[in-house]
Amino acid sequence: MSEITDQAKAQMEKSLEALANNFLKIRTGRANANTLADIKVDYYGVETPVTQLAGIKTPEAHLLVIEPWDKSSLSAIEKAILNSDLGITPNNDGNAIRLPFPSPTEERRRELVKESSALAEDAKVSVRNIRRDANNKLDRAEKDGDISEDITHREKDVVQKLTDTYVEKIDEMLKEKEAEVMEI
Repeated sequence: MSEITDQAKAQMEKSLEALANNFLKIRTGRANANTLADIKVDYYGVETPVTQLAGIKTPEAHLLVIEPWDKSSLSAIEKAILNSDLGITPNNDGNAIRLPFPSPTEERRRELVKESSALAEDAKVSVRNIRRDANNKLDRAEKDGDISEDITHREKDVVQKLTDTYVEKIDEMLKEKEAEVMEI
């Protein structure tokens, strides 16, 4: 009956990937192209991600340079960045857009740690919900006579170990993110 536990493991892995993606979007003062992933530009009437319109370089730790392949899209990209929740004012020199990432203040770093902790807690809740669903499926299979009570208990132990493993991984990811955010 490892089908249920395999499915639970795959779902827990997706929760971990989602957390990693969410962590990438948290601005730490270090320039990261992933902070632009959700910014859409009105490019000839089509909402297009910035990452598909331009090359994005990181020449310094605190600077992103956006070089559009079509120079006529420069002002549209600049406007999209200004309208986003990035909180950074882009510098347009006519060929490229520079995004300076200022180092966050101590207070802002603490807010980012809280935000990271909330994302990690959401991921833990997701993993626990997956555990609950897997256990319910196992109980149903036992009730329907598809598996024995011994197998149900064994599989529930496997699901619990998976849950513990993924919660530990989430905690490790959170520690790394906190260290990154608090680094000056």
